[in-house]
Order: sequence, then C-alpha cells, then structure tokens
Amino acid sequence: MFLTISTTGSPERPATDLGFLLHKHPGRAQSFSTAHGTAHVFYPEASDERCTAALLLEIDPVALVRRSKGGKGRGGAPDAALAQYVNDRPYAASSLLAVALSTVFKSALRGVCQARSERASAPLPLRVEIPVLPARGGAELVRALFAPLGWTGVDVRPIALDERFPGWGDSRYVRLVLDGELRLADALNHLYVLLPVLDDAKHYWVAPDEVDKLLRAGDGWLAAHPEQKLITSRYLSRRWGLTRQAMEQLELVRLAESDDLAVEDVDNAVDETADTEERPVPLAVRRREAILAVLRESGARSVLDLGCGQGQLVQELLKDPSYTTVTGLDVSVRALTIAARRLKLDRMGERQAARVRLIQGSLTYTDKRLTGQDAAVLSEVIEHLDAERLPALEYAVFGSARPGTVIVTTPNVEYNVRWETLPAGHVRHSDHRFEWNRAEFREWAERVAARHGYRVGFRPVGPDDPEVGPPTQLAVFTRGTDSADGADGTAANDKDRTVTTQATQEGAAA
Repeated sequence: MFLTISTTGSPERPATDLGFLLHKHPGRAQSFSTAHGTAHVFYPEASDERCTAALLLEIDPVALVRRSKGGKGRGGAPDAALAQYVNDRPYAASSLLAVALSTVFKSALRGVCQARSERASAPLPLRVEIPVLPARGGAELVRALFAPLGWTGVDVRPIALDERFPGWGDSRYVRLVLDGELRLADALNHLYVLLPVLDDAKHYWVAPDEVDKLLRAGDGWLAAHPEQKLITSRYLSRRWGLTRQAMEQLELVRLAESDDLAVEDVDNAVDETADTEERPVPLAVRRREAILAVLRESGARSVLDLGCGQGQLVQELLKDPSYTTVTGLDVSVRALTIAARRLKLDRMGERQAARVRLIQGSLTYTDKRLTGQDAAVLSEVIEHLDAERLPALEYAVFGSARPGTVIVTTPNVEYNVRWETLPAGHVRHSDHRFEWNRAEFREWAERVAARHGYRVGFRPVGPDDPEVGPPTQLAVFTRGTDSADGADGTAANDKDRTVTTQATQEGAAA
C-alpha cells in the first residue's frame, strides 16, 4: 500500500520545505507502528526544485485478522479461512492507509507547522500519486469526488484484470494522479476521507465518534460538495442514524457559511432552557462554566485564553463587560481566522473591538505580549504537547508571563472507562500525546506551583464519580503574595487551599 506526495520549488522557496510541513526529515527514512503493520516514510527525491515524500504501509495479515471488526462474514458466518489471509488489503489504498495518514502525518493534517507556518497556510503545487486505488463506482466516481475540491488534474486510469487477457476487461482498481495548488492539510484531509469512501469498506467498527472525525476532516469542503450524501453514507458504513446526524450538521454548516454566521447562530431553533433535565449538559459547556466561575472569583479584569482554538471561551468572556481585555492566542492561523469569524470582528463596534485581541504564537516560547495580565486559561491544551516540551510551556506561562491566576484543565484518564464508545486503552482524541490520572496531574501541578511561586488547588468538572473521579480535572494556580495578589482573589484562594488540603488528607488516608 503506497502513495507519494510531491511539490516543486525554487532556491528562495525550496521544495524541501515539504519535510517541515510533514514533520518528517527528508534526509532519513522513518518507520512507525500502526495497529495493522508498519508505516514507512522516505523521500525518493529531495532538492530545492522538487521534493517527493512516500508513505509505504506494510500490512501484517495476522494482525489484520486478529483486529478485524468481528471476523464474521455476511449473516454472521465465519469468513473463509483463505480469504482472511489472501486479499487486497496489503496492496490497495483503503481505510488502512487513511488511518496511517492520520497517525504519521497528524500535525500536517491539522495544518500545524511552527517552523514554516506561512507555507502551511498557503497553497502549494502538489502532485499525489496512488498506484492502486479501489474504486467501487469506477473512474467516473473518482473524478466526481476529487474534481470539485480544487484539483486541476484528476488522472484516473483503470487497471486491467490481466494485461495478457484484454477481453477480461478492467478490474475495480485504478491508478490515480492528482495535480493542483492546495494547502497540504486540505490535500491530506481529502485523502483521509475519500480513500475509505472509494473502497466502500472500513476495517474497523464505525462508532458515533466517526461523525466528529468526518466533520473535522471535511471542514471547509464537505458541506458544499455535490456528492456530500454519498461521501457521508459510505464513510459511515451506511449506518443510517450516524449518516443522518452528520448530514444535519453539514446542512447547518452550509447555512451558516451562506449567511456568514457561526453555526451556533443558525442552530437556535430549540430553546436551550427547555428540557434541561432530559438533555445532559455537554462536557465542553460544563468546562467553560467552571472556568468562568473561577475567573469571576479571582476578580480578573484582563484574561488570556492560551490555545484559544475557534474562540468559544473568548466569545463567552466578551459577553461580560467586567473583562476589560480578552486575548486569544493560538498557533493555528486557520483557527484564529475561524475565531475572528465567530466573533464577527469585522462588524464589531469600536469600543467592543478594543477589548479583544487574537494573536498567533506558540505556547512553548516566551512572548512579551502575554505579560501583565490578571489571568490565563489553558483549557484542554497541555495534553496536546509532547511531554518533553511541557517544561518550555511551564516557563513561558508561569515563569515569563506570570499572570495572577492560571486555570488549567485536562482530561482525567481514569474516567475513560465510563465512555461507552471509547475503546479500552485509547485516549479521547487522536492528537492527545498523554492523558493523566488525578495523581499524575496533581503531582505535575504542585511541582510547577512550587517552582514558580504559585499556590494551587483542584476542582472537579462534570460528574464526580466516586470510583474514577470527574471526566475533567481543573487546577487553579494563584501567584504568591510576594507578587502582589489582589484582594478580590482571596475567596478563591481559600477555597483552593481547602481543596488541596482535603486532597492531601485523602491521599494520606489511602
């Protein structure tokens, strides 16, 4: 199973920047373990004028059978023993290759590249070649799926069943070559969605979280695609309930884009205050409510949302006039563009616009723009960093910026056993580098607080399960008295010290 991605360049803008965008060095071959084999990344050519990255996926047939979604054929009968081991999975691009793409090029799929951020956000001359691609629907369907996405060249060549016997006709496989100027992240997301769609089969069970994966990968193109219904149905293995859910969300996105509105402004037909006892409050909403409660207790007037994403928390903060300055920072230019659109910055009044800033930057570097603020929020951020980069974030926030209050939230891995749709041993999001239990989070927070002159307390977010704790854990860091704490934060500090004392006593008792 094989594909290549090529680009061209010049000495001023070398093609080898592709290595930065893919986060894979052109000078060496690298291998990565996947659930069904080994993925190899290497560069057949790498010069200023042309660079090609190749992804080769070697399938372990035994692992494929053992990890298959049930090992049963139609009607529940066992598959033929030979068919389990002799099939096209090692050779033809399918959902196996799509999963390898998301595993090996995770950051590139999200458009994240600190070293070459301007190139990650700009179109590149790209050429994608897939020697063997299953195409249930033939060459015309392949063209119908890729042509509307901005590819100027979609070369689809059917592969004969046997070149020695032309009379047998063509197989269901094609050779695909795509040419066009697109963002690398967009190109990779097209492949991630459409490879399993063309194969019309997935090697794993399609759970409800596949809807979120589809919407995330299809952001910006799927809602307006003329073959949206076919793509959605096939990607979700024709599970009608999930397909209908995805189609409804895509229609909201289409309506919002046509009216230049946020999705939340379109999806307002249902009274949010009705039937609250029947509909559970989403964890994301509970998290924002908990953060806002701590900020009110702290008496903060200027707030940093570090890793602000698409600006949901910034939007909530701006509704409260007591916050005089709200700053959202994110490494993703695309996320900041969406946040600006959500906030309607281009239509915002002068007084309101003076209260908000959206800035691009990395949390692992010190930044003078972040100093002198009352409070900072790191909501579901730290788990997206590699562990070896955490000290850089700690210093940038607690050592350099030094806000009076810092709020950190992160998943509690112990609670994962309560998610019915989350496979055992999996983290909640494919981009999470780690997820801590309560003891690990407490140990990290207390070490950071002691090192940088802060006090820290802990609070649960969401239902606090007596066995595994809450789904989200929250830490409140308060700068020490030597840094001139405000009197408004006294109540919050006392509460946090109480929580810390109780946690310590409980740990000692255990």
